[in-house]
Amino acid sequence: MLIRNKQGWEISENRATSEDVFLNRRHLLKMMGIGGLIAGGSSLAFPGIPGAAETDPSAALYPVPRNDAFVGGRPITPEEISTTYNNFYEFGSHKNISKAAQALKIRPWTVKIDGMVETEMEIGIDDLLAKMPLEERVYRHRCVEAWSMVVPWSGFQLSELVKLAAPKASAKYLVMQTFEDKSVASGQKQFWYPWPYTEALTLAEATHELAFMVTGMYGKPMPKQNGAPLRLAVPWKYGFKQIKSIVRFHFTDKRPETFWEKLNSREYGFWANVNPEVRHPRWSQATERDLETGKRIPTLLYNGYANEVASLYKGLGSERLFM
Repeated sequence: MLIRNKQGWEISENRATSEDVFLNRRHLLKMMGIGGLIAGGSSLAFPGIPGAAETDPSAALYPVPRNDAFVGGRPITPEEISTTYNNFYEFGSHKNISKAAQALKIRPWTVKIDGMVETEMEIGIDDLLAKMPLEERVYRHRCVEAWSMVVPWSGFQLSELVKLAAPKASAKYLVMQTFEDKSVASGQKQFWYPWPYTEALTLAEATHELAFMVTGMYGKPMPKQNGAPLRLAVPWKYGFKQIKSIVRFHFTDKRPETFWEKLNSREYGFWANVNPEVRHPRWSQATERDLETGKRIPTLLYNGYANEVASLYKGLGSERLFM
């Protein structure tokens, strides 16, 4: 007899949107003449996303199959909320950047893979997608600002990209960088920020099964304000760690100083693991505000993924693991 242990973030099936409801919604859109436009890579704006009118050549890839091993532990946040309440400092330090982010051109989009790898390469985003096994996962997302949401991300396991890169045995860290273009991202004109946005994981973190490269959400390509065309999701870490609009993956044996760490190391550390018992210097992390309901709920250790990731940090007691 097969006995399956329930993961810490899982919920009962009756609390998640069922597949038949999801597919019926798409059928209704098709009957209205909308579904075909979406599947064909149209310039139709996404619901709740101002100005999202650029054609995305990857639109026909979605929706992708959902991996039911990964569910968020709470009801999925409505799309109109998670696509209009965004941090993306390249386009401003406020939350309402969805309109400004439409200036970002997502094609052509080239990803560079370099550093301590067998062969450095540059690859177009659509060629990269063609090489990757796409799936949907529902993850919790917890911001260090103490708000949270639950999102159905589409994409591929980060370990697949690491495999493609073929890092050398001496590589220990994967460094990621966002685009840099002041002509479209007005926030990058703020010289006091250490542009380009840089984040990093250890290779052990990067190859963990939960580490996920995101290319879409809610069964569609990724909106620009959420990090199109390629962003990171590491659900046990605070949101600032989950870098958006990535153009470079660099493998190294030296731990880098990341964007917020460089800006204010007292408040933002390299690890960025969620821990309700370690407060931010300016506010508590014990609870979080659910974006849909506005209710305060208790924050879970490692954002509810402790059983899966705690082993990554054994023997690191001298490190500031949680901020």
